Amino acid sequence: MADAGNKDRTENKPQNVRVVLLALMIAMMLAMLDNMIVGTAMPTIVGELGGLEHLSWVVTSYTLATAASTPIWGKLGDMYGRKGAFLTSIAIFLAGSALSGMAQDMGQLIGFRAVQGLGAGGLMVGVMAIIGDLVPPRERGKYQGLIAGVMALAMIGGPLVGGTITDHWGWRWAFYINLPLGAVALAAVGTVLHLPRKAAKTRIDYLGAGLLTVGITAIVLVTTWGGTEYAWTSARIMELIGIGVAALVGFLFWETKAAEPVMPLHIFRSRNFTLMSVIGFITGFVMFGAVLFLPLYQQSVQGASATNSGLLLLPMLGAMLVVSMIAGRITTNTGRYKFFPIAGSALMITGLYLLSLMDTGTSRLTSGLYMAVLGAGMGFLMQITMLVAQNSVELKDMGVASSSTTLFRTLGSSFGVAIMGALFNHRVQDVMTERAGQLGSQITERSAQLDAASLAKLPEAARDAYQHAVSSGTHGAFLLGAIVAVVALAASVFVKEVPLKGAGPQKGEAAEAAAPVGETV
Repeated sequence: MADAGNKDRTENKPQNVRVVLLALMIAMMLAMLDNMIVGTAMPTIVGELGGLEHLSWVVTSYTLATAASTPIWGKLGDMYGRKGAFLTSIAIFLAGSALSGMAQDMGQLIGFRAVQGLGAGGLMVGVMAIIGDLVPPRERGKYQGLIAGVMALAMIGGPLVGGTITDHWGWRWAFYINLPLGAVALAAVGTVLHLPRKAAKTRIDYLGAGLLTVGITAIVLVTTWGGTEYAWTSARIMELIGIGVAALVGFLFWETKAAEPVMPLHIFRSRNFTLMSVIGFITGFVMFGAVLFLPLYQQSVQGASATNSGLLLLPMLGAMLVVSMIAGRITTNTGRYKFFPIAGSALMITGLYLLSLMDTGTSRLTSGLYMAVLGAGMGFLMQITMLVAQNSVELKDMGVASSSTTLFRTLGSSFGVAIMGALFNHRVQDVMTERAGQLGSQITERSAQLDAASLAKLPEAARDAYQHAVSSGTHGAFLLGAIVAVVALAASVFVKEVPLKGAGPQKGEAAEAAAPVGETV
């Protein structure tokens, strides 16, 4: 009877997985597209609602809510069932989207964006954890290309879609567009996905969740405000650092006492899980820094159109997509993966170093080739980190593993944008002062990043100085990224290749389910 049940499950799984995966990819697209679409619509939103001084909070409130809720969604899925948690996160995201579209002032929009971010925190985690439940680790490689493809599509298409929607339908549809897509995901997941319900015997770790939320919020605010809203040495930033450190120390202490910790520390006893967390942090640090500075360089120095800013990243994202698909296929066929983090880290370092060599005379072809090298490195790393992290924990901790890996990548992106941005801004200010004197200092006093309209109004000498300044700033930012990426390479060397579990009942699914993932039965 058990064999017959396993046979049924094996035969039915492929069809169900395909349908569920479509819904999961839609949900992931919602989470990734949102900020990029909204970013394009922001000038129009400010024009109608006012509140320019609070503009940054439209993005910050969403980012904060997403980062803070990510580990909690993962734990809720582990305790009460993945399907219910995922459907709830979609519903909250859609409610936040609808409310954001109806906002009548900037304060309402900021609050509703936070609601949207709470839901978004569960979307990415839910996708990764559900795939972890449905697909054995060795088979997950086949789906890496899909996940990488969604990420590439979101990064390329986001600004284009946002601009088109805002111009033709109005900025409110930048939020309303989520509703029909989310409804499809809700219906598909609700009807097709069948996962066992869970009844937790203990209450959720509210104190741990609260301490972690405070710690993450403080970290994100420090990296968002430091060097922009407030000086790095200001009292406000020092207070936030103190609050963040105290909250995280308290969190670590409490997690050793809690009956059902929101982030069980025992998962970090796995060397591979800890190393993947480090590599994921570095990948987030590098990727979002590259996404920020590459279009800026190509628009300011190479004269590219800002309208097509997403297309400028095509060499990097295309290489990331292709390499991710190849790596996934090889992982599925061989069950081996240690080569990929090492190769990915090495290519990432090489690509960042090459990008740091760009100057005012670098052609688009050359910069495209450099971007492709970086993209290939990230293609080896993006999904392998999640796969190995999930393979390093027990099935009951799949949600926590997925949310922790996602959280470290998110925190890495916050640090990357902040630190690389601070270095870039400082270098631009220095070079503008050197080349254009007091005028140069005045031009970049408010912001080291000028839009196309502001750049076109500059005198030719000042424009030339700014192009050299941006070139120098990107040199410093990418060189820093290459140095930081060395940490990922060092971590990759110590990864232990634990065999990935395959699909099918022949290995004794019941016994495997009871054994820690990554251990043989």
